[in-house]
Amino acid sequence: MLKYVAAIDQGTTSTRFMIFDRGGNVVAVDQKEHKQIYPKPGWVEHDALEIWENTQNVIEGALGKFVESQKLQVSEIAAIGVTNQRETTLVWDKSTGKPVYNAIVWQDTRTDLIIAKLAKSGGQDRFRKKTGLPLATYFSGPKVKWILENVTGVKAKAEKGEVLFGNMDTWLIWKLTGEHITDVTNASRTLLMDLKTLDWDDAILKVMGVPRAMLPKIRPSSQVYGEIKQGILAGIPIAGDLGDQQAALFGQTCFKAGEAKNTYGTGCFMLMNTGEEPIQSKAGLLTTLAYKIGNQKAVYALEGSIAIAGALIQWLRDNMGLIQTSAEVEALAESVEDNGGIYFVPAFSGLYAPYWKSNARGVIAGMTRYVNKGHIARAVLEATAYQTREVLDAMEKDSGVKLKSLKIDGGMVFNELLMQFQSDILNVPVVRPKVAETTALGAAYAAGLAVGFWKDMNDLKINWGKDKEWKPSMDSARRKKLYSAWKKAVTRTFDWI
Repeated sequence: MLKYVAAIDQGTTSTRFMIFDRGGNVVAVDQKEHKQIYPKPGWVEHDALEIWENTQNVIEGALGKFVESQKLQVSEIAAIGVTNQRETTLVWDKSTGKPVYNAIVWQDTRTDLIIAKLAKSGGQDRFRKKTGLPLATYFSGPKVKWILENVTGVKAKAEKGEVLFGNMDTWLIWKLTGEHITDVTNASRTLLMDLKTLDWDDAILKVMGVPRAMLPKIRPSSQVYGEIKQGILAGIPIAGDLGDQQAALFGQTCFKAGEAKNTYGTGCFMLMNTGEEPIQSKAGLLTTLAYKIGNQKAVYALEGSIAIAGALIQWLRDNMGLIQTSAEVEALAESVEDNGGIYFVPAFSGLYAPYWKSNARGVIAGMTRYVNKGHIARAVLEATAYQTREVLDAMEKDSGVKLKSLKIDGGMVFNELLMQFQSDILNVPVVRPKVAETTALGAAYAAGLAVGFWKDMNDLKINWGKDKEWKPSMDSARRKKLYSAWKKAVTRTFDWI
């Protein structure tokens, strides 16, 4: 009897394995953090073999707890979905399975010279019409180019198809099943895929110097890709693959054009479903794939990506030592009444949406002797809310849709102070679902649909339930004053490098 669907959620700071029942409730979970490697300023790497080991550990960890107590049999799991940090780029040797270099993380800015060179002919929007993306250090294609140009011997091997490229979804699916594939959502983040054909674009590949032989096949987000070859899950199909933000949109059941969600994680990502036609952004957003279910038509989204959200709280903890645990930031921020006149713009790896300025760097503006660590903690939280407002403004401009409420998910949504301030600064209600970890849920949903565990998307909609809602209570004059001071602070980060 098939009772469950599971998901591997390979994120920027940790990897999780989660098991869900038919109602979308979490049955079991295990999670493990991996090292963040910073070889130079602006460079961020992960050890892909450590991530693979952690993936195996969390699968065994989540299952172990439940199989032992006989609450669950592995044979009751219908399918596995995969979701991942999206643009993080890996190249590995096809015969040995060893990475040729560490995974280059989406936040990494080492490709800025490659980007500047590419932009010389055709500007920042050179490939936007085809890919929906501006030229930016964020995406995978330029990172592959960097590896091919800087790691000895890899370029020659790539042309012969002896090394393979993938984001972390592709790496894990290859390790588990031997299939070299990715889905449309992850492919749409490489700067190498055509939004209309849903295939790699030969003209762009030529410009980037990336051989097609090293690229994975592009498949729908919900489809059986292959069975797991060995280990505790052997024989179970992997049947769902979505980039983390698209998985959260899917897990939040935003299936209608105009429905949107915001995920508060390491970065912050707002996506709006725009239906079966890609909308080219005029306001600095990304046009991206939302999902593609089996043979159905692809669904598109507009996305506003913010590089630093939860990562700023980690910075406060790890680099500054102002808090011992991330959870302490709320109490520290509540020790003061307001931000004391300061604004923290965390452009640590440049500014993403809606500015796309890789030469910006972080600033704290408005400092006086009055300011204490409580004000800094408050400004850290408020930064996420202001950045979200900038993205929402752009989204409403592009789509012509006025958002009535915002569905939220991710680790920061349990911070009450932040969520109230978010509602105040957006002037719309903010709604947290019963299952806040919608990223893993979205991947599980895609896998379950592919094997008929759920009949259709209506089954999934029935599962969605509201946990808590915050309503705006700030007067409009105060909202306007705070937001215009934020906009002023943002300009101070421009052209720092």
